[in-house]
Amino acid sequence: MRKHHSLLITGPAGVGKSWLACALGHKACREDFSVAYHRVPRLFATLALARGDGRYGRILKQLAKTDLLILDDWGPEKLNDDQRRDVLEIIEDRYERRSFTTPIASISPGKHAKTALAKSV
Repeated sequence: MRKHHSLLITGPAGVGKSWLACALGHKACREDFSVAYHRVPRLFATLALARGDGRYGRILKQLAKTDLLILDDWGPEKLNDDQRRDVLEIIEDRYERRSFTTPIASISPGKHAKTALAKSV
């Protein structure tokens, strides 16, 4: 966390990826870091709505300020253009700044997940 590293947790369903990410979040809280947990599908839905009602910039700013951002349930679904831009904005806002530790849990391992991530960034 102090070095602003990111973490990608992968593996098959049921092995504890989300549990591990949340355990890291609990540890960060005990060390007085700010932590936010978001399920990716809900975060994308929130950002889509925020684009329309003027909250988009404010939400991105909140995400950028958080010391540890946990993005969970990142599935094998392909991202649309807006979602790819959202991921880029989140990563860009956090990159090499005070906070860029982002475990992404529950991603399906394999070629499809790598393709989804590659197209996202």
